[in-house]
Amino acid sequence: MEFIDYYKVLGINKNATAAEIKKAYRKLARKYHPDTNPNDEEAKKKFQQINEANEVLSNPENRKKYDEYGENWQHAEVYEEAKKQRGYQSKFGSGGSYQQYSSSGFDGTDFSDFFNAAFGGGRSSERRTAQFRGQDFNASLQLNLRDVYTSQKQVLTVNGKKIRITIPAGVENGQTIKIKGHGGEGINGGPRGDLYITFDIKPDANFKRDGANLYTEQSIDLYTAVLGGEVVISTFVDKVKLQVKSGTQNGTKIRLKGKGFPKYKKEGQYGDLYVTYKVNIPTNLTDEQRELFTKLSKLK
Repeated sequence: MEFIDYYKVLGINKNATAAEIKKAYRKLARKYHPDTNPNDEEAKKKFQQINEANEVLSNPENRKKYDEYGENWQHAEVYEEAKKQRGYQSKFGSGGSYQQYSSSGFDGTDFSDFFNAAFGGGRSSERRTAQFRGQDFNASLQLNLRDVYTSQKQVLTVNGKKIRITIPAGVENGQTIKIKGHGGEGINGGPRGDLYITFDIKPDANFKRDGANLYTEQSIDLYTAVLGGEVVISTFVDKVKLQVKSGTQNGTKIRLKGKGFPKYKKEGQYGDLYVTYKVNIPTNLTDEQRELFTKLSKLK
């Protein structure tokens, strides 16, 4: 299997922070998403690579293994066991190749023999067959923003098997969660792999989300902006009545505390809703209205 450099896939360097990884993933996922590139097999392949890279590099434990063992990162335990039993210090690069250093008088042949035995080869009847952890599965789940406002249960079909999962309220776009033990079967009695689910959350037409905070716009007429008045605001789940102050300017932003999105795995905690007023300037004035505005301008 051809080695894929996950850092290169995301266009980042090996010292990238978790925030930089997340930012790079979101940017590329939007660019190559199947909805944006229908019937484009190349974009689909690229999108799968992007998801795979994010799922490994966004997980600190997996990233550490990948940085040390490259393409062999899922079998890190086997290499560690090899070093313990033969007294080697092996250094693996991100390309998956390794160099051997003898610290106990053995040569490269002994080291290779260990792996031959581990994989079922070799000549000695005393060699054991190693257990290997099963392959991790990766999946992408597309949801609407309203789907993740409350916790919900879903049944997914992975490799022909139905898996019931609970999606916590407040999960974010691009976030990956691990379902332990629902990956591939282990080899020679080894443990099963895990299932990693990455969420692809479609944006909402009326609300923009930033973490647990929501942002929306509310139109008000010129007369309400000038004189003040009452306006009904649609929040994400209901409607509230607000008083608009006289002299409200276009672009004025108000905050409705606790009317935003639920905070991930923080029961009963919500972000805020920020509403920006957009003042509608009247058009197609009647002669009488135009005359009144003219009088007002002279009073000024």
